Amino acid sequence: MSAAGPWTATVLTLFPEMFPGSLGHSLAGKALAAERVRIETIQIRDFATDRHASVDDSPFGGGAGLVMRPDVIDSALRSVVMSDRAKRSGVTEGSDRPILYLSPRGTPLTQARVIALAEGPGPILLCGRYEGVDQRVLDAWAMEEVSLGDYVLSGGEPAALVLLDACIRLLPGVMGNEDTTAEESFSHGLLEYPHYTRPADWAGREVPPVLLSGNHAEIARWRQAQAEAITRARRPDLMRAFEARSVPARK
Repeated sequence: MSAAGPWTATVLTLFPEMFPGSLGHSLAGKALAAERVRIETIQIRDFATDRHASVDDSPFGGGAGLVMRPDVIDSALRSVVMSDRAKRSGVTEGSDRPILYLSPRGTPLTQARVIALAEGPGPILLCGRYEGVDQRVLDAWAMEEVSLGDYVLSGGEPAALVLLDACIRLLPGVMGNEDTTAEESFSHGLLEYPHYTRPADWAGREVPPVLLSGNHAEIARWRQAQAEAITRARRPDLMRAFEARSVPARK
């Protein structure tokens, strides 16, 4: 927890009841209960101005579906920024927190970006619905568009939960053993090596002998080789990047 308070994520959504959801359990749940983390939700519909509390409308140019209105989103975001200013005495402009829009067309979320978000004060997350959000409000707020992968969800809320889980587990004191994350997938640009535990012989399948040898140098070499082999087979893009970084610079 920083001097300014716990790491805080603010989620703008039409379904605030979806939070904390799975984050109310296990490590994230303990962090929430201990007030190491705070998850705030903003109901976007509260900022609608008509008697029907409309948050969307038909797209200009035609097409199926509805688009979330820029004026409603803008008002919701302004309420968050004004709250941030009030918490930071003497600050009269903006928010020090990144604003992310969960979108299938966004930049793929990486472990490096997760680490950066976890090291900051906490993000503001916009969860879209329907056909998405009017482009003008995304541009006006210079939002960072983030994607979990090449598929489409019914809304940004599940993606927000995943992003928050990835961040929260990295916060100081959440995992307990800080070494736990040191050798995970992506921590060094590779996918993680296989793990084994008791029994040493299960259903005719034995643990690789090197792991029982007690030779830590050999174990480290085996794990590195396994990580490289798995990455080469499953994520050749990561392997190419890893090999490029590993090539000594020419004089």
